[in-house]
Amino acid sequence: MLVLSFGCAEDYLDTVPTDAVSESLVFTTTQNAFSALNGIHRALYVRYDSQGQPGEAGVMIMREVLAEDVVMTGLANSWFVSTTRWLTHRNENASDVRFAWRYYYKIIGNANLLIANIDNAVGPQVDKDEIKGQALAYRAWAHFNLVQLFGERYNFAGNNSQLGVPIVLEPITEGGARNTVEEVYAQVNTDLDAAIALMTGRRNAKSHLNINVARGIKARVALTQGRWNDAASLAKQAREGYPLMNEADMYSGFNNVDNPEWIWGSRQQDDQQTFFASYFAYMSVNFSSTNIRGNPKAISRLLFNQITSTDIRKRLWDPNASKAALRDPFIDQVTLSNFAKRDYMNRKFVASGNASSVGDVIYMRASEMYLMEAEAFARAGDNTQAATVLNEFASQRDPAFTNTANTGIALIEEIMIQRRIELWGEGFRFYDLKRLNLPLDRSGSNHVNQVISGKVTEAAGTINWQWQIPIAELNANDLMVQNPS
Repeated sequence: MLVLSFGCAEDYLDTVPTDAVSESLVFTTTQNAFSALNGIHRALYVRYDSQGQPGEAGVMIMREVLAEDVVMTGLANSWFVSTTRWLTHRNENASDVRFAWRYYYKIIGNANLLIANIDNAVGPQVDKDEIKGQALAYRAWAHFNLVQLFGERYNFAGNNSQLGVPIVLEPITEGGARNTVEEVYAQVNTDLDAAIALMTGRRNAKSHLNINVARGIKARVALTQGRWNDAASLAKQAREGYPLMNEADMYSGFNNVDNPEWIWGSRQQDDQQTFFASYFAYMSVNFSSTNIRGNPKAISRLLFNQITSTDIRKRLWDPNASKAALRDPFIDQVTLSNFAKRDYMNRKFVASGNASSVGDVIYMRASEMYLMEAEAFARAGDNTQAATVLNEFASQRDPAFTNTANTGIALIEEIMIQRRIELWGEGFRFYDLKRLNLPLDRSGSNHVNQVISGKVTEAAGTINWQWQIPIAELNANDLMVQNPS
């Protein structure tokens, strides 16, 4: 695993772990290069500077608590409380801001090393293509996340000359100037096209990338850019071979990459758990951390009330959890007596045990692709195709579902409600609000304790939707420009 990164001049820029393949040897053969690629996979779920920074899972949690559908029910040990109050991401000195910036640029830096060197490695061409394809997809994915966090939203109408993030295409350790949002998206699409041309459906594990994952990422990009036809086509291709999960899988804890509809996710081994630096240390129902015991994550009451009584997803949250005689028996089975039981708390995410935060983390699954395809068709004005895809999906979630008669805005809203329910807690809601230029609105729901949430509304399009550039980057990079404050 190489840990070359980009940005401010600190220790993470040029460190090579002593227990990994050395940089001088890593590119001599494709076998060694696969070891470096595995390092990128692992970078998605290791601990960084604090327990609240478990790689991609940490940023996923931040993106959820910044929105309205995941409710913090208590202060507990205060992890992510400042984030849900919209304070952390607007603070250039915040550790979490620095983490998100350097985490994605570390992935880009390692991907660039592979892209620059793999053609000269000894080994089968098919292996070279797979390594380069995955590296290109990672580089695109990381740039895409960075520009969504630190740049202004992509404007469907065009003229995206607003500042994005620096595009980094070489294995360098010095920061450059910020590219425009349009330039970043152009490079992301270029990389994804090149990756798709090289990749196949084969891979060693779901933690690795293949052509389905690359197409899924490109579908997300197209949806964010308002390229509806491209988004619909790519989403359909991405889900090929990944059927929707059944009811039993729905209640199995969302913790296993072997779930048939998972397209991409990190598998965590029991002997490699990171304890409190884990997605399940903050989002599960049962891991005995201070955060879970005192702050079980709940769904917005307003969103929960839009789930039909016959929908199998309704049981993923318990509106009566605080009442022993009424709550779902499952919650008592998996939690201890000192766990807080709060209404609308989730049982969607289940860690492997009270003393273990182990669980596989979802990055992409077929449900998202169905809902992206339906949304894209609806926004393109193709009500028939949108309804067909929505009906195919929703009928698998609700046995009593009747084919929708909605069209236009009503159909789009129905699809978006399905998306919010299905993807709750998986890291999408902040991005969705930003890409659609929607306001944050927590009013009228169970975000009742203002000591916890601290913020009820935020108008669409304000400067607060952009994360601040970390101060360490500004200090080390004379070309860097800060976002408005």
